[in-house]
Amino acid sequence: MSPEATPGGPAHPADSQAAAALPSREERVAALQDARVVLVSACLLGEACRYDGRSQRSERVLAALAGKDVVPVCPEVASGLPVPRPPVDLRGGTGVDVWAGRATAVERAAGVDRTEAFQRGARIALEAARRFGATVALLKEKSPSCGSQRVYESGQLRDGEGITAALLRAEGIIVLSDEDL
Repeated sequence: MSPEATPGGPAHPADSQAAAALPSREERVAALQDARVVLVSACLLGEACRYDGRSQRSERVLAALAGKDVVPVCPEVASGLPVPRPPVDLRGGTGVDVWAGRATAVERAAGVDRTEAFQRGARIALEAARRFGATVALLKEKSPSCGSQRVYESGQLRDGEGITAALLRAEGIIVLSDEDL
């Protein structure tokens, strides 16, 4: 499915992203506090689904989610990528640029293009958020999928968001990072 085929969504996340001001950290945290259902990076909940086969279980995240319905997701695993898997960097820009066709998701060492898998995983995450009524996503920072403020682009940490974070935000879901807590 192409980004254009996302029901009710913009042709590309960049289209709506540029038009809307991003919420402040305080506004994102308040949205999390008010949310009943939250989409969450599975690695933050203790699932060993990261590229290196580990988890990033976060007690701060677990405390912030107390009393909420949680929808765990790992876009990369959902797309069919294995655990462990080679690390992937964005190349040519951020997640917004991937959706606009200006950047790719590429295995760091072998240079294998994984853009399609990352986009498929992002669409699966969006569908899960919609299916369960999640209005907020709490995602793992620095991930090429889930980073909401910083991602690795061509081996360098830079400002920007990952492929899943860009799609969710473009579709009206408030996205915050584990580092916002």
